[in-house]
Amino acid sequence: MKRTISLIVTALFAAHAFAGCSSDRAATPAADAPRAEAPAPSAPLDAAAIGKAAGAEPSVTPDGVVRLSWPRKETPVSVDGMALKPVAGLSSWAAFTAAHGGAMMMGDTVVFEDEVTPAMDAAFASGLEITALHNHFFFDRPKVYFMHIGGMGDPVRLAEGVKAVWGAIRDVRRAKPEPATSFPGEVPAAGSIDAAAIERIVGQKVTVQDGVAKVTIGRDWTMHGVRVGGSMGLTTWAAFSGSDALAAIDGDFMMTAEEMQPVLRAMRRAGFHVVAIHNHMVGEQPSSYFTHFWAKGPVAELARGFRTVLDAQAAVPKGGGH
Repeated sequence: MKRTISLIVTALFAAHAFAGCSSDRAATPAADAPRAEAPAPSAPLDAAAIGKAAGAEPSVTPDGVVRLSWPRKETPVSVDGMALKPVAGLSSWAAFTAAHGGAMMMGDTVVFEDEVTPAMDAAFASGLEITALHNHFFFDRPKVYFMHIGGMGDPVRLAEGVKAVWGAIRDVRRAKPEPATSFPGEVPAAGSIDAAAIERIVGQKVTVQDGVAKVTIGRDWTMHGVRVGGSMGLTTWAAFSGSDALAAIDGDFMMTAEEMQPVLRAMRRAGFHVVAIHNHMVGEQPSSYFTHFWAKGPVAELARGFRTVLDAQAAVPKGGGH
């Protein structure tokens, strides 16, 4: 019996030693281990069908990507006092590549300030995603922004979505050739804001400074192996300026990738204008994104809208950040 136990222990130590020696080299599958079959290649995309659905002339790259382009020629743009031609960075585009389930679409859409909200609404109505909204220039007249769109699925449906986004932009310019310089509605005037009412609606602490009521919600994250939180700027916040009767809300939502689309859609349902989507950091875990927003209306209405966005974000299953 003792000899048997000794043999077993010896064998276990030998196995452990072998595992330790081999841990610094790539694992090699056993010769008789089943191999995962390589996925079947996706069928080439029908460029003509995509172009027809989008209402645009398609081109095909050597690697099979179908591309659509729309140079923004109808509104002259100057940057730093120089007239800029569309080929220098003022063309909307969408690219389609074959993928399981149909296609993957990615695109960059040139938008003036009064085109962003209609274009975003058209994208969401068509089942597309919005993945970024930012500027490319300084001292541009009129101001130009770039809204990135994406989607997966049937290529014709995706192309129809691109057509809807570009169509919404064209509708804005047909109605008013010159880009607007402000949002519709009156400008809020300084007055009194009931911070306690905002607290009751939002369910978060409100501070008041210089007549502005502000909600700040910190989030805990990891960056370069260091745990960081709200004191380092990792926050969702909203500021209410004006009066209870008519105020403006501006702020910033911190999001994970999984939270982005639910948050953006909730903002639009609340009537908030999304004015930027970008990152603030590099190297954090998980990756985080920020969206800035603006809206005007009675304070109670704005607070309820902000609460619905918080609720939509809270409903998303949590990953590494929280």
